[in-house]
Amino acid sequence: MKKYLLFDLDGTLTDPKLGICTCAQYALASFGIDEPDLDKLEPFIGPPLKDSFMDFYQMTEEQAEAAIKKYRERFSDVGLFENTMYEGVDQMLKALSSRGMVLAVASSKPTVFVEKILEHFHIRQYFKVVVGSELDGRRSNKDEVVEEALRQLFGTKRVEKSEVYMIGDRKFDAIGARAMGIESIGVTYGYGSMEELKEAKADYIVQSVEELKKFLLRGTDDAPKGLDMNRVVKTAIPIAMFIFVKMGAMYLTQGMFLVLGGSIFGVPMVDIFEDGTAMVTGNGRAVMSLVGFIAGAAAILKGARVMIPRAKEEAYLSHLRKEPVSSYVYFALCALGAMFVLNILLQKLGLTASAGGYNTATEAQQSANIILGILLYALAAPVAEELLFRGIVYNGLKRSIKPLHAALLSALIFGVYHGNSVQSLYGFLMGFLFAYGYEYFGNFAVPVVCHMVVNLLTYLLGAVGVFGFLMNWTVCIIALVVGALGLFSMIGRKRIY
Repeated sequence: MKKYLLFDLDGTLTDPKLGICTCAQYALASFGIDEPDLDKLEPFIGPPLKDSFMDFYQMTEEQAEAAIKKYRERFSDVGLFENTMYEGVDQMLKALSSRGMVLAVASSKPTVFVEKILEHFHIRQYFKVVVGSELDGRRSNKDEVVEEALRQLFGTKRVEKSEVYMIGDRKFDAIGARAMGIESIGVTYGYGSMEELKEAKADYIVQSVEELKKFLLRGTDDAPKGLDMNRVVKTAIPIAMFIFVKMGAMYLTQGMFLVLGGSIFGVPMVDIFEDGTAMVTGNGRAVMSLVGFIAGAAAILKGARVMIPRAKEEAYLSHLRKEPVSSYVYFALCALGAMFVLNILLQKLGLTASAGGYNTATEAQQSANIILGILLYALAAPVAEELLFRGIVYNGLKRSIKPLHAALLSALIFGVYHGNSVQSLYGFLMGFLFAYGYEYFGNFAVPVVCHMVVNLLTYLLGAVGVFGFLMNWTVCIIALVVGALGLFSMIGRKRIY
């Protein structure tokens, strides 16, 4: 949500086709040019009149100025009011103002006409600043109009460009906004096409007044209500179900191994000792966990299939602008840097050596066949855990508390779920990173893939014995720099919390 909103007039707040096109037709007729089809004159809506006469009808500068005089001869008395306001605009302006947003008009139309049109539609009271061009042709370029609007809005204070949107239907609005260093929202319900706005690199594109209203108001309509017992229960139930089904499936699989013995694809699942006792092997425990994660994921899949699409739909307006590939690269650097830094710090600080639960888990990982290990730690576990902790828990908490608090709380639960101090700390920090990536990109695949890659690299580096070689302060510092570079690059591009 941004506080300062600059609106174009024609094609954004009002539909001026009849007035503009009829007056252009009137001006052309004075030059002996007969243009009976008003649709062909739609390109006059948006750009400065002088440019339109010169570009579309090859007039000289002097001829264009004469045409403008003829145009205004009709427009100032008649064409000015041959105009209609788009449905829903007045309700949108009222809602925006009631949320404390500061509105302004930045139009290429002369200011005197803009003022009359706003008064005519009884919406002038919503705008703190109204800026247009001058009748003598000055300030006709959109970047000049935007610059003046910003000057009047902020006065002697520093212009908060990160808090401003320029909203318009033509490429000139997007180009003018970019020239002034502010973000633009293109609207396709006016006279600029989707292709034109994309080519002009509008930051966001909406297709209706209602969608524009929702986009500008996002984050203000549904204020977090805070956690209550109902939300706590809704969060606890899927977690309990996941753990219960997962553990049940694991014990059932263990029982089958102990009763039936044998191997799977030649990989022994049980060791039989001379005294007749049996013990599940490392591979057997890996298969048990694999079955457990699959069963746990199946138990919560129905809930995840409701929560994840709903969250995507609710976040749609916040992610209208497609993130560039570089943002994904920055996130990858951040995740890899965090993985190395955390693993090195936990070892160098002596936390891993003193954590029995962590060492037991590590031994279990290393005792399994590498193929089983990859299937378990880099596929089944990440997918199942993301379905639960980001897909259900994080998305559910966001409905009651702020996204930042939801990210922290879901990460805390994710950490505690791991059951030992080292993995709990590691899980909390990485869990927050997974939630951050999910919120940043609005795509559930991001935390899933990130979790999978981090787990895969951690497992493989440990399995081949390389991790010990990398556990030094030099690698830690390099990883810290790389991770910080990725994180700050993302924050510099977009803030989400």
